[in-house]
Amino acid sequence: MKQNFIDRMERKLGKFAIQNLSLYLIICYAFGYIIQMVNANFFNYLTLEPALVLQGQIWRLFTWIVVPPSSSNILFTIIMLYFYYSIGNNMERVWGTYRFNVYIFSGMLFTILGAFLTYGIYFMDYGRNVVGIGAFVSTYYINMSILMAYAATFPDMQILMILFIFPVPMKVKWLGILYAFMLAMEVVGSNLVGKIIILASLLNFILFFLYSRNRKYTSPKQVHRQKTYQAEVKKMQKITRHKCAICGRTEESNPELEFRFCSKCDGNYEYCQDHLFTHEHVKIQ
Repeated sequence: MKQNFIDRMERKLGKFAIQNLSLYLIICYAFGYIIQMVNANFFNYLTLEPALVLQGQIWRLFTWIVVPPSSSNILFTIIMLYFYYSIGNNMERVWGTYRFNVYIFSGMLFTILGAFLTYGIYFMDYGRNVVGIGAFVSTYYINMSILMAYAATFPDMQILMILFIFPVPMKVKWLGILYAFMLAMEVVGSNLVGKIIILASLLNFILFFLYSRNRKYTSPKQVHRQKTYQAEVKKMQKITRHKCAICGRTEESNPELEFRFCSKCDGNYEYCQDHLFTHEHVKIQ
């Protein structure tokens, strides 16, 4: 079967993929919230400002990742971070570590390209460096792209939404549609910077949707059951070649032992080195 580009790249680069990437993202967000509470002005040195990057502040290409999705409610923030961590882990199990890495990092790359595209447009219009684009760039749309991908992959999966303190079961596809509507409204109501940043940040989802719209995925629960079943089958199929007829020890449990068949016993009886010369010979009457 002919492999596509992603499959070929996974064979070459899959060993470099970061496992449990969702956890590292959550750690970055948590670090960002701490900075926000301790010294919000410090964010001015972390945001993605193309004009300042071109002046030598290269670290901004990476530090903008700690700028968390904005929220003033700490409890709501913790719940949302756990929610995104959970669905991110599920996506990594289903897609595989490499493909999930590609999805997340491509979203970040498209966001950076969108910020520089916006800077280029304003620079041509005004003929000078424009600072302030970084205020529109955060990880908010990265999270949105994760949920949109999850909703597109498993539309019938149910989640519990908290409405007026009551948990309400909801299929994730409806949440995905709600998010899509909210994003569409944001695009319509935003200025040029906002439009480019939003669309660029979600370009990874658009490409994913076009690439996998006819592809069927196994649900996270099914993936877990398959791995458990495969582990059990592998355990059952593990056959030892040598086993002592007296003590039952094998080359797996005691690799330091030597095993020999006894020529004086009637039948194929094998013994470890401790019982080869001390056992009672088996004779068939």
